[in-house]
Amino acid sequence: MKKSTTNKLKIINDPIYGFISIPNSLIFDIIEHPYFQRLRRVTQMGLSNLVYPGANHTRFHHAIGCMHLMQKAVRVLRVKNVEISEDEANALYIAILLHDIGHGAFSHALEHSIVNEITHEEISLKFMKAINEEFDGKLSLAIEVFEGKHPRKFLYQLISSQLDIDRLDYLKRDSFYTGVAEGNISSDRLIAMMNVVDNELVIEQKGIYSVEKFIIARRLMYWQVYLHKTGLVAESLLVSILKRAKELAIKGVELPASSALKYFLYNEITSENFTGKTLQIFSELDDYDIFSAIKEWKNHEDFVLSTLAKKIIDRNLLRIEIQEKPFSEEYIEKRRKKLQKLVNLTDEELEYFVFSNKIKHQAYNSDKPIKIYTKKGKLKDIAKASDQLNLKALTKPVIKHYLCYPKKIT
Repeated sequence: MKKSTTNKLKIINDPIYGFISIPNSLIFDIIEHPYFQRLRRVTQMGLSNLVYPGANHTRFHHAIGCMHLMQKAVRVLRVKNVEISEDEANALYIAILLHDIGHGAFSHALEHSIVNEITHEEISLKFMKAINEEFDGKLSLAIEVFEGKHPRKFLYQLISSQLDIDRLDYLKRDSFYTGVAEGNISSDRLIAMMNVVDNELVIEQKGIYSVEKFIIARRLMYWQVYLHKTGLVAESLLVSILKRAKELAIKGVELPASSALKYFLYNEITSENFTGKTLQIFSELDDYDIFSAIKEWKNHEDFVLSTLAKKIIDRNLLRIEIQEKPFSEEYIEKRRKKLQKLVNLTDEELEYFVFSNKIKHQAYNSDKPIKIYTKKGKLKDIAKASDQLNLKALTKPVIKHYLCYPKKIT
């Protein structure tokens, strides 16, 4: 009997782009790898589904969408006589497919709580190098592009810049799943307007309005979705829960958790000791581990951990105030004293329930400009090429301060 072989040129049906084709068998094998399959269990938008119930899409969705858009970008640039070899095209597909592979459970929450001094970008690189070893060096060029070490600068700009393939997918995808129409950019139009001049990725002049809409859409999505006040509170609570769990674990307190989560709770993990073994355990950690642990911690004897866990599970979040100026120490202290009258907490424990912080967003950074290629053959920063006055204003970072505290003390 003839042995059946797997069809590696499969088609994936995406709700946004329709049918997505896998370009070759190497990329199929990378997608099938357990490290990449983990992304099915890591949400793209953390706890944003507490605000927008439809926002349950995953990092897997996003990575596949990015690969699809990158295929479009390569086709567009080749039509415009930009030479991109098969090896370079493949490197782009692999680099964009794996650009987020180092994201931990609930994306950024782990980076700020139980995994210290190492970013998701660094972990992505470790994953890429580990897969490269398994695949006999077939990812070497992709890693070179991902690190920005390739001499052809525009290849890196397609992966990471102010108008990269990553942003073109996540804005459109997050807009679709949240239902926030303001973020719905025309990724097809923006890709169609791409070109390469002097080794740099540029946008042709007729695409200027699409770029303006892209920058404004990004600003609206940040303030309306990514930095939504309820989402901020939920994310802060999640970070606090993990920090408290880590604090108790270091003191030797027994905490119910999966073996992967226990490893990161009971060990200090930094960039120095992030070994191959650590990477393997990290690959087994996802949103499911965190949520199942939080459900258990609801009943833990530690008052801080159990109270915070209940707040997340029951969506009984803290109150949040947002303003342009920092909150005065007197105002914060007043909230702390009110809470202390209700519950006997130490100063250290109070920090988990009454805390202030700030958020910052810059819609457009003119230090790394999006360049418009004019009909006269000149390159201009979009902020100068545009007649949209708001665009210059969007180059300034916007900083907002917030204060969180329990609702019952008001």
